[in-house]
Amino acid sequence: MKALSVEPSNAPLAIGSRIRAARQARHLTIEQVADSTGLTKGFLSRVERDLTSPSVASLVTLCQVLSISIGDLFMPPETTLVRWPEAPGINLGGDGINERLVTPRTERRVQVIRSEIVPGGSGEAELYSVDCDVEVLHVAAGRLDLVFTTETMSLSAGDTVTFPGKEPHSWRNPDDAAPAVVIWTLVSPGTA
Repeated sequence: MKALSVEPSNAPLAIGSRIRAARQARHLTIEQVADSTGLTKGFLSRVERDLTSPSVASLVTLCQVLSISIGDLFMPPETTLVRWPEAPGINLGGDGINERLVTPRTERRVQVIRSEIVPGGSGEAELYSVDCDVEVLHVAAGRLDLVFTTETMSLSAGDTVTFPGKEPHSWRNPDDAAPAVVIWTLVSPGTA
């Protein structure tokens, strides 16, 4: 079998943003990391901005202090693309609504639903709640009345409301001529 000759890439590996994110996730300053690693603040700043590459020994020390594995710095991010035409339709109740799940079906931490609501379309007549920790509603186009037990909020394009997922609510498109486009984000318990 003939060995394949693979040419090395001259493209630098950009790991600085991941190192910075790991440091910030642990609420550490560059000065604290410098004190723990013996590296200078200036050097660490250049590493985080991908202006210089650390030696293997410096990288090992840095990863130990930040409690991350070296391999995680080089792994491509887990991404999943859901295109609108392939997004699965769902039905959370209501009339005059086309709802689609735009996050992967396998994603359990958060679900994003895009709803297109015809003029006069509405949620269920009875107030309902969703099994999630936090619900975020963003009106991308049109208008929406968000109905709670004690109040009704009139929302317009660009408005965003955050409320507990267990809060009973319903909604309606009050416009008799224009549709509304709404993005619902449902955050699962334990991820907020």
